[in-house]
Amino acid sequence: MNTQRAIEISASPVMVDVTYQGEPVYIQHVNEEDGIARIYPLSHPEEERDVPVNMLSER
Repeated sequence: MNTQRAIEISASPVMVDVTYQGEPVYIQHVNEEDGIARIYPLSHPEEERDVPVNMLSER
């Protein structure tokens, strides 16, 4: 996924189907400068982590 699309998804009130390594995730925030997204798995919201935006996939 590109950084601009990740920013759009994180700002959208509509839930978008995004995955990280095959697992559904929620994008909380995107650091545009570094190309990093703050995400958490939908099944484990307490497991927040920072990942490269290009590792996210939109279905």
